[in-house]
Amino acid sequence: MNVSTNKLQEQSLFHISWPLFIELALHMGMGVVATLMLSHYSDGAAAGVGVANQLLGIFILVFNVTSIAAMILIGQRLGAGEFSQARQFARSAVGLNVWFGVIVAFLVVVFGGFLLQLFDIQGEVLDYGLTFIRICGASLFLESLSLALSAILRSHGFTKESMMVSILMNVLSVFGYAISIFGVFGLPISGVVGVSWTIVIARAFAVFVLLYLVYRRIALTFKVSDIVKVNKQDIREMLFIGIPSAGENLSYQFSQLVITAIVASMGDASLAARVYITNISMVCYLFTLAIAEGTQLLIARYIGGKQYEHALKRGVKTLKIAMVASSVAALAMALVGSPILKLFTSDYQIIAIGLPILWAVVFTEPGRAMNIVLMSSLKSAGDVRFPVFIGIVSMWGIAVVLSYALGIHLGLGLLGVWIAQGIDEWFRGSFAFRRWLSKPWERIRVKNPIKGHI
Repeated sequence: MNVSTNKLQEQSLFHISWPLFIELALHMGMGVVATLMLSHYSDGAAAGVGVANQLLGIFILVFNVTSIAAMILIGQRLGAGEFSQARQFARSAVGLNVWFGVIVAFLVVVFGGFLLQLFDIQGEVLDYGLTFIRICGASLFLESLSLALSAILRSHGFTKESMMVSILMNVLSVFGYAISIFGVFGLPISGVVGVSWTIVIARAFAVFVLLYLVYRRIALTFKVSDIVKVNKQDIREMLFIGIPSAGENLSYQFSQLVITAIVASMGDASLAARVYITNISMVCYLFTLAIAEGTQLLIARYIGGKQYEHALKRGVKTLKIAMVASSVAALAMALVGSPILKLFTSDYQIIAIGLPILWAVVFTEPGRAMNIVLMSSLKSAGDVRFPVFIGIVSMWGIAVVLSYALGIHLGLGLLGVWIAQGIDEWFRGSFAFRRWLSKPWERIRVKNPIKGHI
């Protein structure tokens, strides 16, 4: 194995996070590029694919049950110097994600159309969404496998390798999008169909490259038996951590589905504006996501090595950086305003709806930064139930209820929806901050979670 305890302990947050930042930027950037290109093809196509992507995002979160848990458990084992156990968890994560991926892909292909209609979208928006979800849904098992492989590389400190895969995927995707939407080289324009197949091809490419990198960097290979017969004890440990960890994200995605339905009732212009603003706001919390994930890896190692004070200070330092960075980015976006929205659409009704939302984003993003950093840190420390509990209460009791109350009942429209989401983010973030300062590891024995210590 090419990883040593000393090498892992010497890695800084910057060393781990800068490749994650580039990888996340590329990943989000491709979503923005796809939406931008599709908006020039058709606002209906952009809205339909945006809603379909949100639905697929819920199913992809199922794969995070094992990938998040594997990253935490592998990191803890590496921090404790238990390398053989770390490798066993890696094999089990891949095997379990393959099964999850096949099952979810089947469910999406069979029931995806029915689920998409629950958004109350109609006409060409629904048609475009159906096309996208049926093609991309069948390839979700590839996404599942690539998430597990990326988690293995990252937990071992090889974030640069995962970044390089994203770069290659994005180059391939941009080429495919250009052909599909603009008919580059005189090829026929295939629109949403071409974009969908581009994503499938890019996912397959990523899996093959990641398998190669896992072998080259960690000397880890997989057998058919790793997939056919996954270690039961590993499954229990990963699910024990992974289900609550993914539960928070699942609750968020389902609440966002309900909020999307509320926005859809406001009209196609509001729905399109929501899709565009969501893509724009990703830029604001991109840096936060990168350093939060890097912090999660470091804290898992600190907890495994019983360096609890290091873990506490690392979480607080990252929080301060993330809140300042997200606030500055959101303010810059709001000040630019109209030119940014005009990159996506020339429809002045959509632009008029979207401009006030950019200022609401300034209020929302610092709270989101607090949420992202501290909730992921709590999970690495083994406190996996608290984020789910507070998330369910706040997302549904505040975000959904206030979205309807402010957006529909008081007539604030999409602005009311964004204000409600901002209140939700700040509420959850404040509770997470108090929980982190209470040093949860003092009452949680992370080492043996299955024996009732978490």
